[in-house]
Amino acid sequence: MLEEMIGQVVVVDMKSTFVCLGKLTRVDGQFLEMLDADLHDLRDTQTTRENYVVASRETGVKRNRKRVLIAYSEIVGISRIEDVVEY
Repeated sequence: MLEEMIGQVVVVDMKSTFVCLGKLTRVDGQFLEMLDADLHDLRDTQTTRENYVVASRETGVKRNRKRVLIAYSEIVGISRIEDVVEY
């Protein structure tokens, strides 16, 4: 199913306080590769995860990494940014 998302901007929710937004470019047995990504530590802001993601959908991804690899073991969920809904 992840192959269907390659080339699209996605949101990766992690077990930790991190969330990552960016273009999904590759997947293998252990990692996701994302380019032009925003690897965001929610401890750095006073906003919730959902509010940060919704705001990023509206204003665009605030790139702070050219490339990031994320281990599957750290991932809770993955969705296309266009599938993020405001609640």
